[in-house]
Amino acid sequence: MITDIHLQNFRSYKDSSFDINDGVNIIIGQNGSGKTNLLESIMMITSGSSYRSKDHNLISIGSNWSRVEVHTPDQTRILKIIKNQQDGITKNFIINSQSMVRLKLEQTLPIVLFEPNHLQLLTGSPEARRDYLDDILGQTKPGYRRLISKYKRLVTQRNNLLKNPPVDKHSIFAWNVQLSELGGKIYIQRWSLIESINRMITDIYRSISNNNENVVLKYTSEFEPNNYETKLLKALEDFNQDQLRGHTLHGPHREDFKIYLNNHEFSSVASRGETRTTLLALKLIEAKIIEDYTNKKPILLLDDVFGELDQQRRRLLTSKISNYQSFITTTDADVVIKHFDKTANIIVTQ
Repeated sequence: MITDIHLQNFRSYKDSSFDINDGVNIIIGQNGSGKTNLLESIMMITSGSSYRSKDHNLISIGSNWSRVEVHTPDQTRILKIIKNQQDGITKNFIINSQSMVRLKLEQTLPIVLFEPNHLQLLTGSPEARRDYLDDILGQTKPGYRRLISKYKRLVTQRNNLLKNPPVDKHSIFAWNVQLSELGGKIYIQRWSLIESINRMITDIYRSISNNNENVVLKYTSEFEPNNYETKLLKALEDFNQDQLRGHTLHGPHREDFKIYLNNHEFSSVASRGETRTTLLALKLIEAKIIEDYTNKKPILLLDDVFGELDQQRRRLLTSKISNYQSFITTTDADVVIKHFDKTANIIVTQ
């Protein structure tokens, strides 16, 4: 739980401080006033990375450094980003006087982010859906971030090999074996996560929408769960098509999941309101999974969350997030404030 935040030369903030409520914090301002910048600073100081930009863009124009400081009941957390001629950008985190260049999983504070671009999770490319699963697993499964990073690195190395024919089957064998082993581990983790989501999603969706629709996620892979690793290795060994295309055509980096609403593929039947409601249900499940794993309530960062929701769905959503420390951005204060009691903290950006 964050109690206050101080920003210096961070994006649009030259030197600003904000007191933070342990419940709902409503960030009010016109477009371009820095509402999303404030969410991004919280994301950076708690998780170690931005969800929308590279580090050098976080420094205010005309400045050579940026600083974010927050307090929790038991920590002082500081982030410093500095431009330098030799290396470009250096980033440093300080937690209770302990300095580090990046945050390990156990040093992060759990975060769940909703922002409008996340709507592409349901209708956009498979990469967004893979990232959604991997982000949750990265916050809840020790070693998963290293696992997915190593797998992606091996795919890149194998692709480089494929782009320089002829490829000898003996020289590519070592890559195939490693990819099949790591791919099998990634598949198991993702499949298990989908199963966990399916146990909750219909009930949570109904609690926000107040209807009786069924929602189901199905992980899509060319291989069946049994002997996934062996089947992937066999596919990788037959690399003629991979060589023609110049990249690896099989494995978790090509897989996806589909969402079904009342047994119909979501993208073909869902309205805009149903799309946003489903995404919010997934985000609430993400919060529940992270809370169960860490035994800590995650902080909710909700950028324009009430857009395209009717009054009833806004009211039902409000009841779901009231137990979390949350940050909600809006350009229309009246739309948001009336759904919360007088304990909500109002932050006005200029």
